[in-house]
Amino acid sequence: MAGTVLVTGGSGYIAGETIRQLLARGWSVHTTVRSLSREAELRPLLGGTPETLKFFAADLTSDAGWAESMAGCTHLCHMASPFPADVPKDENELIVPAREGALRALRFAKAAGVGHVVLTSSAAAIAYGHPPGKNQYDERDWTNPDAPGVQPYIKSKTIAERAARDWVAAEGGDMAFCTVNPVAVLGPVASNDFAASVEVFEQLLSGKVPACPDVGFCLVDVRDTAALHVLALEANAETIRGERFIASSGPFYKIIDVARMLREQLGDQARKVPTRVMPNWLVRVMAMFMPALRQLLGELGRTRAMSSAHAQTVLGWQPRPPEETAVDCARSLIERGIVKV
Repeated sequence: MAGTVLVTGGSGYIAGETIRQLLARGWSVHTTVRSLSREAELRPLLGGTPETLKFFAADLTSDAGWAESMAGCTHLCHMASPFPADVPKDENELIVPAREGALRALRFAKAAGVGHVVLTSSAAAIAYGHPPGKNQYDERDWTNPDAPGVQPYIKSKTIAERAARDWVAAEGGDMAFCTVNPVAVLGPVASNDFAASVEVFEQLLSGKVPACPDVGFCLVDVRDTAALHVLALEANAETIRGERFIASSGPFYKIIDVARMLREQLGDQARKVPTRVMPNWLVRVMAMFMPALRQLLGELGRTRAMSSAHAQTVLGWQPRPPEETAVDCARSLIERGIVKV
């Protein structure tokens, strides 16, 4: 049941794969980018024709371009959201565009008669700000953005999803709305513009970290994350109405476990991957001089396991094994020359 869908943030890692899959399934796709100068670069990566894939200039913080991008669409997949590599000095640099962008997309969707909306949220809106003893999470859990130590990006995703759900309840009418909440998204990269989560692999393979901090994550393949969005877009409106779908392909991995996986599967290509765990005291000392490490301090020793049973039961989603995702991600970085081995 292909229609016409607006996928926001077409230059993004997950958005790019989602667009490729939608086009392959016969959808017509509109996508937004901040500047139309990106079209020439993105079109060869995304595929389609000028008739099946149309680009529009629009920004999360301005109304310009949104009505044009939404015109003629039956569905909306709102994926655009700021995701910086470093912690901003002012958390509102992330919170405001994430929240206002989601609300802007919903308002213009309603005005255009779009009745089926999938919003890309995050596991960040689920698994943070909880008591230390909690380590298993599902769609019923919500991050507490007011808890001590909750980072700006995590706040932004939580606040944006809450705001979107509140708007749909109050203003959405018959609009069918759901969210997809991915964990760390990995897998093959189509260009040098990839998700921040992939940078972990780039740093491991390049030998930029001497040892692995005692932190970890659940992971999911970018191809499977896109497939879950497509399933939600193609599902019956009543099936997805009000739902949250965690995208996670398996257990919680410590970084040292991922490093071991890469060494076992890649052999000499993974010779720079660290073999030891970094003591927590050293992480804390290094964080005093390396701002990017400060985001890890609250994660030391923590486990945040995420179940995707709901997405598998309701939508029939079947993610590939995490080991396949990890190896494909690493080999892609090597093949593209992003990592020199």
